[in-house]
Amino acid sequence: MSSLSEGRFVSSSVPLITRTPHRATLLTDDGVPVEAVYEPCTAGAGSGGDGVGEQTAIVVAHGFTGALDRPAVRRAAGVFSQRAAVVTFSFRGHGKSGGKSTVGDREVLDLAAAVAWARSLGHRRIVTVGFSMGGSVVLRQAALYTKESVANEGAVRGVVKSAGRVGGTGAGPAHVDGVISVSSPARWYYRGTASMRRLHWVVTRPTGRLVGRYGLGTRIHDEDWDPVPLSPVEAVPLIAPAPLLVVHGDRDPYFPLDHPRMLADAAGGAAELWLERGMGHAENAADEALLGRMAAWAVGG
Repeated sequence: MSSLSEGRFVSSSVPLITRTPHRATLLTDDGVPVEAVYEPCTAGAGSGGDGVGEQTAIVVAHGFTGALDRPAVRRAAGVFSQRAAVVTFSFRGHGKSGGKSTVGDREVLDLAAAVAWARSLGHRRIVTVGFSMGGSVVLRQAALYTKESVANEGAVRGVVKSAGRVGGTGAGPAHVDGVISVSSPARWYYRGTASMRRLHWVVTRPTGRLVGRYGLGTRIHDEDWDPVPLSPVEAVPLIAPAPLLVVHGDRDPYFPLDHPRMLADAAGGAAELWLERGMGHAENAADEALLGRMAAWAVGG
């Protein structure tokens, strides 16, 4: 990553597709600095930029305890960049980003900043791909930031506190044109597996948060959600007309198959569901063949 140019996000009134990879620090609507990396599409360089793949940017939302520099995220970005430009970023409390993790609540603001940045770089189509916690975030972000969102003074700072469609200063450029949610929960507070019981201990107990900070490299907020944010399954019906793909492994140790089926059912037939045989959980379990199929779906071919 040492060859990446650095800078801060500055919107452009005449966006041109950026041809060089670079790193930036984005500022969310609630003032959290978020590290991000842009990588151009490696296919069709010099073709004039008229193809769907060239116009598309895939924004990757990692799972809890991940970060943009983690090997699994870099592997996904490498596969995706063969079909489209890619933006990776670290959620708040992860990697070199500021703030503390709210485990999927205010993270919609981080994703919105990354989507808006991708649009400012000239990409007409933005498809978000989220894994686990990131899978729930891409669903909620797509539901809350739509083309039809109405600007409301101060609403962006409270967007994660609302169950409806709200907008604000960042809502316009932060809408998406497609969503891929991988290994996402359908509902909050699920403790039906040993893996999720361990995760709840990390998030809710002081000793667990110390383990998260020093053992897992993740800074976790110590306050409960108040109020509880819009759940993934409640968000799904609000995503259309943007297409939605739900991907889940049949050996996921965190969320059994009723979670992806609930999400697909909530879309009322508007979502595509891939149940992957032998797959475990999130980005670490997604092999290159699956990532390639997801990238092909994202660009429509």
